[in-house]
Amino acid sequence: MNLLAKLRNVSLRTKFILPVSAMLVLSTIVTSSYLTSRQTESFRRELRTSGETMIRIIAMNAESGVLFESEHELVELLNILPQFEVVTYAAIANNNGQVLAKVGQWNEQQVKGKAYIAAEDIRCRDYYVENSFGKEYYELNYPVVSRKATLSRENLGLTGGLKGSVTHEEVTEQIGSIKLILTLDEVNKAIAVARYTALFVMLVILALSIVLLTWFARMVTKPIKLLVQVTDQVSHGDLNQRVNITRHDEIGHLAATFNNMIESLKQSRAEIEDYNRNLEAKIAERTQELAQAQAQLIQTEKLSGIGQLAAGVAHELNNPLGGILGYAQFALEKLRKQLADKSGGPEVEKYVRYLGDIECQARRCKDIVQNLLRFARASHSAEFEDTDVNKVLRDTVTFIEHQLHMNQIGLKIALDPNLPAIQGHAGQLQQVFTNLIINALHASSPGSEIKIISRFSPPVGEFTGAVELWFIDQGVGIAPENLKKIFEPFFTTKGVGKGTGLGLSVSYGIVKSHGGEIRVDSTLGEGTTFTVILPVQKRPEGSDNSMSEAADQVPRSTSS
Repeated sequence: MNLLAKLRNVSLRTKFILPVSAMLVLSTIVTSSYLTSRQTESFRRELRTSGETMIRIIAMNAESGVLFESEHELVELLNILPQFEVVTYAAIANNNGQVLAKVGQWNEQQVKGKAYIAAEDIRCRDYYVENSFGKEYYELNYPVVSRKATLSRENLGLTGGLKGSVTHEEVTEQIGSIKLILTLDEVNKAIAVARYTALFVMLVILALSIVLLTWFARMVTKPIKLLVQVTDQVSHGDLNQRVNITRHDEIGHLAATFNNMIESLKQSRAEIEDYNRNLEAKIAERTQELAQAQAQLIQTEKLSGIGQLAAGVAHELNNPLGGILGYAQFALEKLRKQLADKSGGPEVEKYVRYLGDIECQARRCKDIVQNLLRFARASHSAEFEDTDVNKVLRDTVTFIEHQLHMNQIGLKIALDPNLPAIQGHAGQLQQVFTNLIINALHASSPGSEIKIISRFSPPVGEFTGAVELWFIDQGVGIAPENLKKIFEPFFTTKGVGKGTGLGLSVSYGIVKSHGGEIRVDSTLGEGTTFTVILPVQKRPEGSDNSMSEAADQVPRSTSS
């Protein structure tokens, strides 16, 4: 417990150096021991493999010498071994144990211990041998075999044209054995040198590691001490202190963050003091902001009231317009009958033309009133039915074409005649189209042109097809930083009194409720393209993956 208490009171640098140094020493010792063990095993395995290769080569060439017990031939074969320093003894014997030839000296009586070692070749029997003097050897034994070709009785009747492998069988017979003794002195010397080298390298690495670790710990703890000193001064209220550390690592980042924190505290203190001095001005400013927000809400309510008033006026105008249209049609029918009977003169033809104009203008007024009624009822019904999008577009244009004419803005419409019906609400879609055209009108200058294009995107795979509508203007465009905000409620770039910031937000909600998507592409000074994509079959909101595929085919905004 006393040791642990002392360790808790030592410096941070000591706490860092001691455990890391201990881990370095332990890991270096373990790694060095493992590598030395593997190297020792590798040296010995290499020696044993070389010995097995030599004894196999000798066994292959000793067949005739053992068969004929030719000592001269066998001695000549073994005389190549002394040139290898690891070869201590080699002998070739027949099956009776009689040594036919040998090189070197070996005393079997001096063997103290012997252990079997599994060889790669199953015919070779390897042993680890230690003599009474403590020297280590490898003993390798390998058979000398003779191969004979035999002819069985079953194959005696075969013709001579067949391959020899078909009519002959090969039989191997052991006729002797070879013993090879290899000394491990040179291998043990190499292993000892490797161990001393590893130990030296380990000590050098440990020394360098401890030196570098000490230097690194000092480099880390020095700025921490400086941070502690500045923190103490800041805690006593001195916010003019700064940590003078210019480094590009985590400590440097910590110092910069700490300085920023002090600066923020200083600014916060100044702001609090400033707020205390100018509290009334701040309250007045916030009150003005609330008043502006309230005025915007009042404007929204006013628009809602105007919509209700427009609905009432449209209902009142609809009845007299119907009467005017009916009487005009009745009078026109009578006059046309007179013309057909040739009972009228030029004056009747003039009256027919006048009544035709009255009927045409009355129908136009009735269409405008009906569109106004449909627009006023847009938020009160959400029943979906088969809807002709082209007809809704034409009705919308009829409703606002006078405003386009008054602002000297051209309108070009290109509608796909083969557009299929969709499941939707005509009044809500008319509200969307009206908002988009009015926005294009406000963004355009006199003499420019607005294009409205519709087309059908046919089904592909699981995609059931969609109706695509493009509203293209040549106006001022939308700034890139505002593109992500235009669908937010009450966001508007128009001047005071020209918009509430609710049109695109409401339009976005309506299109989403139809399972569709609305996208915008704009370039400052060139114009804006709004793309509305409506599925042929209504989909739940949020599951419009197919819409994104169709939306990728929408053309970019053009300046034409």
